[in-house]
Amino acid sequence: MPDPLTIAIDAMGGDRGPEVVVPGADLALERHPDIRLLLFGDQAKLEPVLAGFPRVREKSQVVHADVAISMEEKPSQALRRGRNVSSMWAAIEAVKDQRADVVVSAGNTGALMAMAKVILKTMPGISRPAIAGFWPTLRGDSIVLDLGATIGADADQLFDFAVMGEAMARCMLGVERPTVGLLNVGIEEMKGVEEVREAGRRLREAKLPIEYCGFVEGDDLGKGTVDVFVIEGFTGNIALKAAEGTVRQLTTYLRDAMNRSLLTRIGYLLSRGAFAALKARLDPRTKNGGVLLGLNGIVVKSHGGTDAIGFAAAIDVAVETTRNNLIEKIAADLTAKYNAAQADDSSALNAEGV
Repeated sequence: MPDPLTIAIDAMGGDRGPEVVVPGADLALERHPDIRLLLFGDQAKLEPVLAGFPRVREKSQVVHADVAISMEEKPSQALRRGRNVSSMWAAIEAVKDQRADVVVSAGNTGALMAMAKVILKTMPGISRPAIAGFWPTLRGDSIVLDLGATIGADADQLFDFAVMGEAMARCMLGVERPTVGLLNVGIEEMKGVEEVREAGRRLREAKLPIEYCGFVEGDDLGKGTVDVFVIEGFTGNIALKAAEGTVRQLTTYLRDAMNRSLLTRIGYLLSRGAFAALKARLDPRTKNGGVLLGLNGIVVKSHGGTDAIGFAAAIDVAVETTRNNLIEKIAADLTAKYNAAQADDSSALNAEGV
Protein backbone atom coordinates (compact mmCIF):
# COMPACT_ATOMS: atom_id res chain seq x y z
CA MET A 1 0.00 0.00 0.00
CA PRO A 2 1.24 3.55 -0.69
CA ASP A 3 2.23 5.70 2.26
CA PRO A 4 -0.61 7.84 3.63
CA LEU A 5 -0.74 11.48 2.63
CA THR A 6 1.05 13.61 5.24
CA ILE A 7 -0.05 17.20 5.79
CA ALA A 8 2.16 19.70 7.61
CA ILE A 9 0.05 22.23 9.50
CA ASP A 10 1.14 25.55 10.95
CA ALA A 11 -0.92 25.08 14.11
CA MET A 12 -0.22 28.60 15.42
CA GLY A 13 -1.36 30.43 12.28
CA GLY A 14 -4.53 32.49 12.02
CA ASP A 15 -6.45 34.62 14.47
CA ARG A 16 -7.03 31.81 17.00
CA GLY A 17 -4.34 29.23 16.27
CA PRO A 18 -4.92 25.76 17.79
CA GLU A 19 -8.48 26.60 18.84
CA VAL A 20 -9.47 26.54 15.16
CA VAL A 21 -6.73 24.36 13.65
CA VAL A 22 -7.33 21.28 15.83
CA PRO A 23 -11.14 21.07 15.50
CA GLY A 24 -10.73 21.85 11.79
CA ALA A 25 -8.31 18.96 11.47
CA ASP A 26 -10.83 16.74 13.24
CA LEU A 27 -13.51 17.61 10.69
CA ALA A 28 -11.05 16.94 7.85
CA LEU A 29 -10.20 13.52 9.30
CA GLU A 30 -13.88 12.58 9.08
CA ARG A 31 -13.64 13.04 5.31
CA HIS A 32 -10.06 11.81 4.90
CA PRO A 33 -9.42 9.18 7.57
CA ASP A 34 -6.29 7.93 5.81
CA ILE A 35 -4.23 11.15 6.11
CA ARG A 36 -1.52 11.89 8.67
CA LEU A 37 -0.84 15.26 10.27
CA LEU A 38 2.30 17.01 11.45
CA LEU A 39 1.26 19.82 13.78
CA PHE A 40 3.92 22.50 14.21
CA GLY A 41 3.56 24.86 17.15
CA ASP A 42 3.87 25.50 20.85
CA GLN A 43 3.42 22.07 22.44
CA ALA A 44 2.22 23.55 25.73
CA LYS A 45 -0.63 25.30 23.91
CA LEU A 46 -1.42 22.43 21.55
CA GLU A 47 -1.67 19.56 24.01
CA PRO A 48 -4.66 20.88 26.04
CA VAL A 49 -6.64 21.39 22.84
CA LEU A 50 -5.66 17.99 21.45
CA ALA A 51 -6.96 16.36 24.64
CA GLY A 52 -10.49 17.13 23.46
CA PHE A 53 -9.95 15.60 20.01
CA PRO A 54 -8.65 12.03 20.37
CA ARG A 55 -8.91 11.33 16.64
CA VAL A 56 -6.52 14.18 15.87
CA ARG A 57 -4.27 13.10 18.71
CA GLU A 58 -4.07 9.59 17.25
CA LYS A 59 -3.45 10.70 13.67
CA SER A 60 -0.95 13.48 14.33
CA GLN A 61 2.54 14.19 15.57
CA VAL A 62 3.27 17.43 17.39
CA VAL A 63 6.53 19.14 16.47
CA HIS A 64 7.40 21.92 18.89
CA ALA A 65 8.25 25.35 17.49
CA ASP A 66 9.24 28.26 19.70
CA VAL A 67 7.95 31.16 17.59
CA ALA A 68 4.52 31.98 16.17
CA ILE A 69 4.39 34.57 13.37
CA SER A 70 1.79 37.23 14.13
CA MET A 71 -0.73 38.41 11.57
CA GLU A 72 0.68 41.96 11.75
CA GLU A 73 4.34 41.22 11.05
CA LYS A 74 5.91 42.42 7.83
CA PRO A 75 7.34 39.64 5.66
CA SER A 76 10.92 40.87 6.15
CA GLN A 77 10.47 40.95 9.92
CA ALA A 78 8.86 37.49 9.91
CA LEU A 79 11.79 36.09 7.94
CA ARG A 80 14.31 37.51 10.40
CA ARG A 81 12.43 36.47 13.52
CA GLY A 82 10.94 33.18 12.35
CA ARG A 83 13.70 31.66 10.25
CA ASN A 84 14.33 28.07 11.42
CA VAL A 85 12.37 28.52 14.68
CA SER A 86 8.77 29.43 13.79
CA SER A 87 5.86 27.03 13.28
CA MET A 88 5.31 28.46 9.79
CA TRP A 89 8.92 27.97 8.71
CA ALA A 90 9.10 24.45 10.15
CA ALA A 91 5.85 23.38 8.46
CA ILE A 92 7.05 24.56 5.03
CA GLU A 93 10.46 22.98 5.56
CA ALA A 94 8.77 19.63 6.20
CA VAL A 95 7.59 19.69 2.58
CA LYS A 96 11.05 20.57 1.32
CA ASP A 97 12.56 17.70 3.34
CA GLN A 98 9.82 15.34 2.07
CA ARG A 99 8.55 14.62 5.57
CA ALA A 100 5.19 16.01 4.41
CA ASP A 101 3.43 16.20 1.05
CA VAL A 102 1.73 19.57 1.49
CA VAL A 103 1.51 22.42 4.00
CA VAL A 104 -1.53 24.33 5.27
CA SER A 105 -1.36 27.62 7.17
CA ALA A 106 -3.88 30.26 8.19
CA GLY A 107 -1.05 32.60 9.10
CA ASN A 108 0.22 35.92 7.78
CA THR A 109 -0.08 35.79 3.96
CA GLY A 110 2.99 37.91 3.20
CA ALA A 111 5.14 35.94 5.64
CA LEU A 112 3.88 32.63 4.25
CA MET A 113 4.68 33.67 0.69
CA ALA A 114 8.12 34.99 1.64
CA MET A 115 9.08 31.88 3.58
CA ALA A 116 7.71 29.53 0.93
CA LYS A 117 9.78 31.27 -1.75
CA VAL A 118 12.94 31.06 0.34
CA ILE A 119 12.45 27.42 1.36
CA LEU A 120 10.79 25.80 -1.66
CA LYS A 121 11.99 28.16 -4.43
CA THR A 122 9.96 28.96 -7.50
CA MET A 123 9.54 26.53 -10.38
CA PRO A 124 11.75 27.04 -13.45
CA GLY A 125 10.53 30.00 -15.49
CA ILE A 126 8.32 31.42 -12.72
CA SER A 127 9.43 34.78 -11.36
CA ARG A 128 6.67 35.27 -8.80
CA PRO A 129 4.04 32.87 -7.42
CA ALA A 130 0.31 33.51 -7.43
CA ILE A 131 -2.51 32.69 -5.01
CA ALA A 132 -5.28 30.75 -6.75
CA GLY A 133 -8.68 30.19 -5.19
CA PHE A 134 -12.15 28.88 -5.97
CA TRP A 135 -14.87 31.30 -6.99
CA PRO A 136 -18.54 30.19 -6.85
CA THR A 137 -20.38 31.04 -10.08
CA LEU A 138 -23.71 30.37 -11.75
CA ARG A 139 -22.06 27.47 -13.63
CA GLY A 140 -20.27 25.92 -10.65
CA ASP A 141 -16.77 26.90 -9.56
CA SER A 142 -14.04 28.77 -11.40
CA ILE A 143 -10.36 29.24 -10.56
CA VAL A 144 -9.28 32.85 -9.95
CA LEU A 145 -5.67 34.01 -9.69
CA ASP A 146 -3.88 36.06 -8.50
CA LEU A 147 -5.72 36.91 -5.28
CA GLY A 148 -3.02 39.07 -3.79
CA ALA A 149 0.44 37.54 -4.01
CA THR A 150 1.81 39.65 -6.89
CA ILE A 151 0.95 43.34 -6.94
CA GLY A 152 1.55 44.95 -10.32
CA ALA A 153 2.03 41.81 -12.41
CA ASP A 154 3.62 42.28 -15.83
CA ALA A 155 2.66 40.52 -19.07
CA ASP A 156 5.05 37.60 -18.49
CA GLN A 157 3.63 36.96 -15.04
CA LEU A 158 0.03 37.17 -16.25
CA PHE A 159 0.90 34.67 -18.98
CA ASP A 160 2.38 32.32 -16.36
CA PHE A 161 -0.72 32.74 -14.18
CA ALA A 162 -2.83 31.56 -17.12
CA VAL A 163 -0.64 28.48 -17.59
CA MET A 164 -0.71 27.58 -13.89
CA GLY A 165 -4.42 28.34 -13.47
CA GLU A 166 -5.27 26.14 -16.43
CA ALA A 167 -3.33 23.27 -14.85
CA MET A 168 -5.13 23.77 -11.54
CA ALA A 169 -8.51 23.79 -13.27
CA ARG A 170 -7.72 20.46 -14.92
CA CYS A 171 -6.59 19.14 -11.57
CA MET A 172 -9.39 20.43 -9.34
CA LEU A 173 -12.40 21.03 -11.60
CA GLY A 174 -12.05 17.90 -13.71
CA VAL A 175 -12.21 19.87 -16.97
CA GLU A 176 -10.10 18.36 -19.73
CA ARG A 177 -9.58 21.64 -21.60
CA PRO A 178 -10.42 24.58 -19.31
CA THR A 179 -11.31 27.95 -20.77
CA VAL A 180 -9.16 30.91 -19.70
CA GLY A 181 -10.04 34.60 -19.63
CA LEU A 182 -8.01 37.70 -18.77
CA LEU A 183 -9.88 40.20 -16.59
CA ASN A 184 -10.01 43.65 -18.16
CA VAL A 185 -12.14 46.80 -18.24
CA GLY A 186 -13.70 45.69 -21.53
CA ILE A 187 -13.58 42.87 -24.04
CA GLU A 188 -12.12 44.94 -26.88
CA GLU A 189 -8.44 44.27 -27.61
CA MET A 190 -7.44 47.93 -27.40
CA LYS A 191 -8.78 48.38 -23.84
CA GLY A 192 -6.90 48.09 -20.56
CA VAL A 193 -3.38 48.81 -19.37
CA GLU A 194 -0.40 47.81 -21.50
CA GLU A 195 0.53 44.79 -19.39
CA VAL A 196 -2.92 43.26 -19.77
CA ARG A 197 -3.10 43.97 -23.51
CA GLU A 198 0.35 42.44 -24.03
CA ALA A 199 -0.53 39.36 -21.98
CA GLY A 200 -3.68 38.96 -24.07
CA ARG A 201 -1.69 39.18 -27.30
CA ARG A 202 0.76 36.53 -26.10
CA LEU A 203 -2.01 34.19 -25.01
CA ARG A 204 -3.76 34.56 -28.37
CA GLU A 205 -0.58 33.78 -30.28
CA ALA A 206 0.82 31.09 -27.99
CA LYS A 207 1.07 27.59 -29.45
CA LEU A 208 -0.09 25.99 -26.21
CA PRO A 209 -2.98 23.65 -25.37
CA ILE A 210 -4.80 26.52 -23.65
CA GLU A 211 -8.28 27.58 -24.71
CA TYR A 212 -7.87 31.31 -24.30
CA CYS A 213 -11.20 33.14 -24.63
CA GLY A 214 -9.92 36.72 -24.59
CA PHE A 215 -10.76 39.51 -22.19
CA VAL A 216 -13.54 39.12 -19.64
CA GLU A 217 -15.13 41.75 -17.38
CA GLY A 218 -15.99 41.94 -13.69
CA ASP A 219 -19.56 40.71 -14.07
CA ASP A 220 -18.25 37.58 -15.80
CA LEU A 221 -16.84 36.38 -12.46
CA GLY A 222 -20.30 35.66 -11.10
CA LYS A 223 -21.51 34.22 -14.40
CA GLY A 224 -18.62 31.76 -14.60
CA THR A 225 -17.98 32.75 -18.21
CA VAL A 226 -14.65 30.90 -18.16
CA ASP A 227 -13.07 28.21 -15.99
CA VAL A 228 -9.99 30.30 -15.16
CA PHE A 229 -9.94 34.05 -14.51
CA VAL A 230 -6.48 35.63 -14.67
CA ILE A 231 -6.17 38.82 -12.61
CA GLU A 232 -3.32 40.98 -11.35
CA GLY A 233 -2.99 40.55 -7.57
CA PHE A 234 -4.03 44.04 -6.48
CA THR A 235 -7.26 43.83 -8.47
CA GLY A 236 -7.83 40.20 -7.54
CA ASN A 237 -7.61 40.84 -3.81
CA ILE A 238 -9.98 43.80 -4.02
CA ALA A 239 -12.44 41.71 -6.06
CA LEU A 240 -12.29 38.92 -3.49
CA LYS A 241 -12.86 41.21 -0.50
CA ALA A 242 -15.62 43.07 -2.34
CA ALA A 243 -17.40 39.79 -3.10
CA GLU A 244 -17.12 38.63 0.51
CA GLY A 245 -18.43 41.97 1.75
CA THR A 246 -21.33 41.86 -0.71
CA VAL A 247 -22.37 38.44 0.53
CA ARG A 248 -22.42 39.71 4.13
CA GLN A 249 -24.35 42.81 3.05
CA LEU A 250 -27.00 40.82 1.19
CA THR A 251 -27.32 38.35 4.04
CA THR A 252 -27.94 41.21 6.47
CA TYR A 253 -30.50 42.80 4.13
CA LEU A 254 -32.30 39.47 3.75
CA ARG A 255 -32.36 38.78 7.51
CA ASP A 256 -33.72 42.26 8.22
CA ALA A 257 -36.40 41.86 5.55
CA MET A 258 -37.51 38.49 6.94
CA ASN A 259 -37.94 39.99 10.43
CA ARG A 260 -39.83 43.07 9.28
CA SER A 261 -43.35 41.81 10.03
CA LEU A 262 -45.33 38.78 11.12
CA LEU A 263 -46.18 38.02 7.49
CA THR A 264 -42.53 38.04 6.39
CA ARG A 265 -41.59 35.79 9.34
CA ILE A 266 -44.28 33.31 8.30
CA GLY A 267 -42.96 33.50 4.73
CA TYR A 268 -39.47 32.72 6.03
CA LEU A 269 -40.73 29.66 7.93
CA LEU A 270 -42.38 28.36 4.76
CA SER A 271 -39.19 28.93 2.75
CA ARG A 272 -36.58 27.75 5.26
CA GLY A 273 -35.32 25.00 2.97
CA ALA A 274 -34.64 27.42 0.13
CA PHE A 275 -32.93 29.91 2.44
CA ALA A 276 -30.78 27.16 3.96
CA ALA A 277 -29.67 26.10 0.47
CA LEU A 278 -28.87 29.73 -0.42
CA LYS A 279 -26.88 30.19 2.78
CA ALA A 280 -24.86 27.06 2.11
CA ARG A 281 -24.17 28.17 -1.46
CA LEU A 282 -22.92 31.58 -0.35
CA ASP A 283 -20.94 30.36 2.67
CA PRO A 284 -17.33 31.48 2.00
CA ARG A 285 -16.00 28.87 4.41
CA THR A 286 -16.76 26.12 1.93
CA LYS A 287 -14.43 27.76 -0.62
CA ASN A 288 -11.63 28.46 1.87
CA GLY A 289 -8.11 27.56 0.85
CA GLY A 290 -5.97 29.39 -1.69
CA VAL A 291 -3.09 27.57 -3.34
CA LEU A 292 0.29 29.28 -3.76
CA LEU A 293 1.11 28.31 -7.35
CA GLY A 294 4.57 28.41 -8.90
CA LEU A 295 6.52 26.83 -6.04
CA ASN A 296 8.35 23.51 -5.86
CA GLY A 297 5.77 22.23 -3.42
CA ILE A 298 2.12 22.77 -2.54
CA VAL A 299 1.29 25.46 0.02
CA VAL A 300 -2.35 26.10 0.93
CA LYS A 301 -3.32 29.40 2.56
CA SER A 302 -6.40 29.38 4.77
CA HIS A 303 -8.21 32.59 5.64
CA GLY A 304 -6.81 33.83 8.94
CA GLY A 305 -10.22 34.58 10.42
CA THR A 306 -11.96 31.35 9.45
CA ASP A 307 -13.44 28.81 11.85
CA ALA A 308 -13.06 25.02 12.05
CA ILE A 309 -15.35 24.44 9.05
CA GLY A 310 -13.28 26.78 6.91
CA PHE A 311 -9.96 25.32 8.04
CA ALA A 312 -11.22 21.83 7.24
CA ALA A 313 -12.06 23.07 3.74
CA ALA A 314 -8.47 24.28 3.34
CA ILE A 315 -7.24 20.81 4.30
CA ASP A 316 -9.62 19.38 1.68
CA VAL A 317 -7.90 21.57 -0.92
CA ALA A 318 -4.50 20.33 0.26
CA VAL A 319 -5.60 16.72 -0.09
CA GLU A 320 -7.13 17.13 -3.54
CA THR A 321 -4.32 19.16 -5.09
CA THR A 322 -1.73 16.68 -3.86
CA ARG A 323 -3.61 13.55 -4.89
CA ASN A 324 -4.34 15.03 -8.31
CA ASN A 325 -0.64 15.76 -8.91
CA LEU A 326 -0.97 19.53 -9.29
CA ILE A 327 2.79 20.18 -9.26
CA GLU A 328 3.40 17.64 -12.03
CA LYS A 329 0.62 19.14 -14.18
CA ILE A 330 1.99 22.66 -13.78
CA ALA A 331 5.54 21.48 -14.54
CA ALA A 332 4.33 19.78 -17.73
CA ASP A 333 2.51 22.92 -18.86
CA LEU A 334 5.54 25.10 -18.14
CA THR A 335 7.68 22.71 -20.18
CA ALA A 336 5.20 23.01 -23.05
CA LYS A 337 5.39 26.79 -22.75
CA TYR A 338 9.20 26.70 -22.85
CA ASN A 339 9.25 24.37 -25.86
CA ALA A 340 6.76 26.55 -27.72
CA ALA A 341 8.88 29.63 -27.02
CA GLN A 342 11.99 27.84 -28.28
CA ALA A 343 10.17 26.81 -31.43
CA ASP A 344 9.03 30.39 -32.04
CA ASP A 345 12.60 31.66 -31.60
CA SER A 346 13.91 29.07 -34.04
CA SER A 347 11.26 29.97 -36.60
CA ALA A 348 12.12 33.65 -36.28
CA LEU A 349 15.83 32.97 -36.77
CA ASN A 350 15.15 30.79 -39.82
CA ALA A 351 12.95 33.50 -41.31
CA GLU A 352 15.81 35.95 -40.89
CA GLY A 353 18.23 33.51 -42.50
CA VAL A 354 20.37 33.12 -39.38
